[in-house]
Amino acid sequence: MVRLLAGILLFTLTGCQSRAQQQPASPTPALRTEVNEAVSQSRQNAITRAVEHASQAVVSINVISINVIEVQSRDPFAGFFNDPFFSQFFSEQRTRRVEQEVQNLGSGFVISPDGYIVTNHHVAGNATKVTVSLASGRTLPARLVGSDKASDLALIKVDPDEPLPHLNFSSEPDPIVGEWAIALGNPLNLFQASEPTVTVGVVSGLRRDLGNHDGQLFYDMIQTDASINQGNSGGPLLNALGEVIGVNTVIVSQSGGSIGLGFAIPAARAQRIIEELRLNGRVDRAYYTGLKAVNLTDQIVAALRLETRQGILVVELDEDSPALHAGLSQYDVITAVEDEPIRDTDEYVARLYDFRPGDTITHDILREGQPLRLELNIGRLRN
Repeated sequence: MVRLLAGILLFTLTGCQSRAQQQPASPTPALRTEVNEAVSQSRQNAITRAVEHASQAVVSINVISINVIEVQSRDPFAGFFNDPFFSQFFSEQRTRRVEQEVQNLGSGFVISPDGYIVTNHHVAGNATKVTVSLASGRTLPARLVGSDKASDLALIKVDPDEPLPHLNFSSEPDPIVGEWAIALGNPLNLFQASEPTVTVGVVSGLRRDLGNHDGQLFYDMIQTDASINQGNSGGPLLNALGEVIGVNTVIVSQSGGSIGLGFAIPAARAQRIIEELRLNGRVDRAYYTGLKAVNLTDQIVAALRLETRQGILVVELDEDSPALHAGLSQYDVITAVEDEPIRDTDEYVARLYDFRPGDTITHDILREGQPLRLELNIGRLRN
């Protein structure tokens, strides 16, 4: 019996030892670290790296501005003076101008360590007070350096006590249709003083023209399906390298929310305007060509025997004007400026807004059915 128990005990101990030898050893701290790093690296991609690089340079902007509105009110004396003689001096309705304080919200991004920040004109262009909330949680007062309504760009400045993270513009002339597009900003002002919201899509199209809206010229825009909502205005549109390819500006929507039709000002145009705002506080648009043109109509197309309705008709030229010196003549049809097609007079003005007095720009024209290319040196409008 004792021998039997001893055998059982020996078998049990041997089995336990065998199972213990079969169990894997616990991973060492070094092994755990190596595995975690491998998993973390497998989750990272070009987009996460771009966001990590850029997010600290994106800000929320809170703006106070003063709007002047006209208010109709009933004249308190109108009912008292029923006599026709007095009624000529007192009317039923009176109009008065009232100043109204308005709060506006948007996004922006830092472009220099000393605190220059890009945003939209419709965000900060009429500001009387500007406050900037950084991704780090700090809030700083800002001042408006300059603003340009036509391009819908504005430049503001904070004075940080240490260099700020900032973004660089892409040096490529154009993004690639179909490449990643990353929009950063603070939609609906939900998360002030925190890291920005990230939405991702692709570059859906280039050189999209939305026309002239209340003096704002939305031409040659970048189209993206990265979700852009109210409050994203002024934030950056990035490529997968974390470079700014555009400034998020406008959406097309029937609901007021994103439906995948967002538009950004291209980096190349934004850079030139921003630099002018930094140096001068405004954009010099005192250009002068000395020509007057009208849109083509069916009657004009028929009379000139044109094969297309694309272009504008020169109807008048000032004496000693840049247009006259360039060789333009009455009844020339301007079809393109700097190789960009011109469809109407609004588009011609929009193309000129990309240039400044002193610039020389090419004009493609049709004269009696024959194509010509002329160079026009933009003059300066005299006061």
